[in-house]
This record gives sequence, structure tokens and C-alpha cells, in this order.
Amino acid sequence: MPSQQHEALIELFRHRPALAAELLAGPLGITVPAYQNVRLDSGDLPDLIPTEYRADSVITLTRGDTSVLSVVIEIQLRPDQRKRRSWPVYLSTLHARSHCPAMLLVVCPDERTAGWCATPIDVGHPGWTLVPLVIGPQRIPTVTDPAEAADSPELAVLSALAHGTHPDRDKIFQALLNGLGTMDQHQANLYTDAVLAALPQAARHHLEALMTSATYEYQSDFARRYFYEGKAEGEARALLTVLAARGITVSDADRQRITECTDADQLETWVRRAVTAGSVDDIFA
Repeated sequence: MPSQQHEALIELFRHRPALAAELLAGPLGITVPAYQNVRLDSGDLPDLIPTEYRADSVITLTRGDTSVLSVVIEIQLRPDQRKRRSWPVYLSTLHARSHCPAMLLVVCPDERTAGWCATPIDVGHPGWTLVPLVIGPQRIPTVTDPAEAADSPELAVLSALAHGTHPDRDKIFQALLNGLGTMDQHQANLYTDAVLAALPQAARHHLEALMTSATYEYQSDFARRYFYEGKAEGEARALLTVLAARGITVSDADRQRITECTDADQLETWVRRAVTAGSVDDIFA
């Protein structure tokens, strides 16, 4: 089963397919054909034989109605010898399906895996050697400009994941939070969870401290909501659990009032009352 980190990294490309073109043209220095739109395509790449190949994601750049470049996105957290047999199949199948050039872009969270992924794959046919295009931590841009992070929050997420121990990590985290503040709350929460889960403990605590600091220059409504509303959701679940354990009936209207409350302090008060209350009315009194 894919890990949270694997799924979160794929989500960066699903939510912002243009990130693939940005990474190819930026740190990798690949000439990307002129395009007008970017679309997310199916990662299913079936072969003629009864074997199903499925890439993590496929992104296609288009100009008008014409596909000009298709990119296989693979998230690789550790070496896997099977991939060296699958990746050439991905490219040849996608090339035949999309009727345009196809490239393989592999994103790795650590340099050791990135080095393994970048090793050329000799398919056997003369002149056919696949050299994967690999983005490891050293090739991920260091995003410290809040405006740049606002333009591409996903790139800011990659920057924070790769450079959480960088000497400029304050600026990196500030840019990250500024970028996340431009997104809808659900998507921003997803990215924040992924970054906090992947960072080393010291860097994670540092980011959390920045998000909750009253003097933090870039403290945003997002940062406050991330912690405060998260606490409120936990208190609401605790309250409903206590009521269920005590056999107290909760009407649909009361349940809605509890789950929609965003005041963590109020919910905490209701939890304390629920321990001895005889009804929901006693809790709300």
C-alpha cells in the first residue's frame, strides 16, 4: 500500500500538473516545447500481453488540440529493481498512445534513491538506453520568496521537504506558509500534514513553532486555522464519544451544532460537562 508521503507527492502533480513542466525546464534544464494547457491523464498503461502497468501519474502538455509532450511521473521512495523493467514499458506505451514525445520524471525524497534511479537502463537494443530524469533533494529549488511560493505552492512544498535542515529554513518555511495561505483549507492541510510527517523531528518542531508564534511575520489565517480548527475537530469527536459512552441521545440538530462548532474552548467546556450531564440540554446550558 502506498505510504502517506508517496500519495502526498503524487497529489502535488495531480493538483498542479504544470509542476512537471516547471521541474523539467527549471532544475533539469530540459527544453520543454511551447504549450498552452496542461492536463492530467490516466496513469494506466496496459500492454498487449495480460500485464497491467500503472504509472503514478501521467501529465500531457498541449497546444490547441495537439499533444506536444507527455510526462510519466514516478514517486520513488526506495530502490525497486522492478521499476527498471517497467519504466521503459511506460514510455514506449505512452509514446504510442499520445502520439507525441514522452519523458520519464522520477521524484525522490533522498539522494541515495535519486542516485539509484538515475542509473541508465540498458534495454538491450543498440542505442536504446533509458536515462531517467530524476529530481532529488539537491535538484529541488530552494524557495524562499513568498511571492514565488504563492505562484506555485506545490514547488514550495517540495522545497520544504527537501531543505528542512537548510540554513535558510526560516525563509523556506515562511515562503511555504505564505504559499499554503493562497490555497483552499483542505488542500493546504493535506500538504502541511505531509511536510510535518516527513521532516526530521527538530525541523518539524521548528515549523510548528513558526506556525504558532504570535510574532511570526508570515503567520496567516491558514496557520491559525490548521492548529485551532484541528483542535476543535478533536474536541468535537471527544464530546460525541463521551455522550455515546454514557448512552445520552444526540439529535441530528445537536450533532450538527457540535460538529460545526469551531470554538475549541467552548467544545472543551462541553466535554467537561458531558461527564456528569444528564442530557444534551444540560451540556449546552
